[in-house]
Amino acid sequence: MARLIRQTVILAKVETTSGTDAVPTGALNALQVTDFSVTPLDANNVDTNILLPYFGGSPSLVGTASVKCSFTVLLAGSGTAATAPAWGALLQGCGMAETTGLTAPNRVEYLPITDLLKTLTIYYYDSGVLHKMLGAFGNVKLTAKVGEAPKLMFDFVGLDGGISDVTNATAVLTNWKTPVAITKANVTDIQMGCTYATGALSGGTAYNSTGLTLDFGNKVDFVPMLTTEEVVLTDRKVTGNVSIELTAAQEVSFMATVKANTLTGMGFVIGTATGNKIMIHKPAVQLINPKKEEINGKRIIGYDLRAVPVSGNDEIRLISL
Repeated sequence: MARLIRQTVILAKVETTSGTDAVPTGALNALQVTDFSVTPLDANNVDTNILLPYFGGSPSLVGTASVKCSFTVLLAGSGTAATAPAWGALLQGCGMAETTGLTAPNRVEYLPITDLLKTLTIYYYDSGVLHKMLGAFGNVKLTAKVGEAPKLMFDFVGLDGGISDVTNATAVLTNWKTPVAITKANVTDIQMGCTYATGALSGGTAYNSTGLTLDFGNKVDFVPMLTTEEVVLTDRKVTGNVSIELTAAQEVSFMATVKANTLTGMGFVIGTATGNKIMIHKPAVQLINPKKEEINGKRIIGYDLRAVPVSGNDEIRLISL
């Protein structure tokens, strides 16, 4: 019988002990993903280079090896304020701390961390074959561009937890909610110069834009030693880009801030309904590399951006309201 690509189930669970199988289940830990790809054995093969009296290659040895996977999830809330969204565990595997049950207003917040990092166990069922990733760390990119669905795009590296011939888990996906499209009715403008406190953005100036992209810039590496193997997350540099509509006077003013290396707050809200609203805030953004752009003949100005810490572990905040 043919094995079908659609017969794929992905599970992910935060590990109690890094590198120890957290045993995710289809009932509690199933992911709703798109664009999934996996490298089941990313090996550094060792060429033996045996000298032979005739032409031909020699066998290679399978050296140190890890497992990699990539996938995209749609960015939506949990449906209930103060309840973690279904993608929360994935952000924890990307160097973020999850704080649930916050009130006034009810919300869940995600902030970057440097210590007490959490790893994931990821199961990938491929039509009857189970691949396991242990001790996995990842990087995440966020895209929220006009006319598209908001997305989180993940790249994970993990230890090889083995492969087996088993029946696919049954995925329960009721915790995954439908996002809103990035359209006029569903989002705010980009707010420059704003501040954040207790679930609300305040101050600053709103600018019409085409949306936002962010790359959390996690440095994730597989580190093999003689008696140990682990995946490590050792740095983070949050970058991104934004394209905004400016008057002539505003463009001149923005150029001055670029040249002066000015830092400013930036905020953005996706969604309007309680339980399915995502707020993004960066307290200290540097705009760099201004670019002249156009959309259907209309002039807009694009900027790359860097989000830097203020007090540490605070350069970006995601809030699910």
